[in-house]
Amino acid sequence: MTTHYGQWGWAVVMVLIASWVLYRFIAPKTWQEWTGAGLVQAFIIALYAEMYGFPLTIYLLTGFLGVDIPLTPYAGHLWATWLGYGLAGATVEMLLAEVFIVPGILLLVRGWIQVYGASRQQHLATNALYGVVRHPQYAGIFLIIFGQNVHWPTLMTLALFPIIVWVYIRLARKEEAASIERFGEEYVSYRARVPMFFPQRGDWYRFGRALVYPSED
Repeated sequence: MTTHYGQWGWAVVMVLIASWVLYRFIAPKTWQEWTGAGLVQAFIIALYAEMYGFPLTIYLLTGFLGVDIPLTPYAGHLWATWLGYGLAGATVEMLLAEVFIVPGILLLVRGWIQVYGASRQQHLATNALYGVVRHPQYAGIFLIIFGQNVHWPTLMTLALFPIIVWVYIRLARKEEAASIERFGEEYVSYRARVPMFFPQRGDWYRFGRALVYPSED
C-alpha cells in the first residue's frame, strides 16, 4: 500500500465539496431530479473513495482478473498504467481530463445562473448558453463525469456513467414536455432550432464565448 491511499479525510473533504457544488447548481426539486442527483452523488462517492481511500478497482482487477497493476501513487490512472506510460502518461491523462471537466463545471454553473434569472423573470431562457444548447447543465454533468473517468476510472464510475446519461436524457425530455405545455409554440420553435446537449457544427465558437463571456449575448 502506498501513502497515496488510506487518506479518508481527503476523501470526505472532496466528497463534501463536490456534493455542495452538485446540489447548489442542480437544485433538484422533483423526484426525477433527485434521482439524477443521487446517481451523480454515488459517482462522486465512488470516485473519491477509491482515489484517496481504498483502491477497490485495482484489487478486483488484480485479484479476480489477474491484471498486473503495480500499486503505485499513479496506479489509479488506469489508462496510462495499462499502456505502460507511467507518471508522464498519468500527467497527460489528467490534463486531457481537464479539457472536459473545466468546461463541464462552467456549463453547470453558468447554466444555473442563466436559468435561475430567467425563472425569476417568468420567461424562457433562449440566449447565451441556452441559445446554443437546450440543456447546458446536463451537458456539463456529462462532460464532468466523462472527464473524471478519463482521469481516474473505477469499475463503479464506469458502470454509473451510461446510467447517469440515460436518466438525464429522460429528465430532459420530461422537462421539454412541460415547457411545451407552458410556453407552447415558442418552445416548439426553440427546440427545432437549438440542439439538446451539444452545439451544432457552426456554433462551437459562439458556445465557447458564451462559456467565458456569458453576459455578451
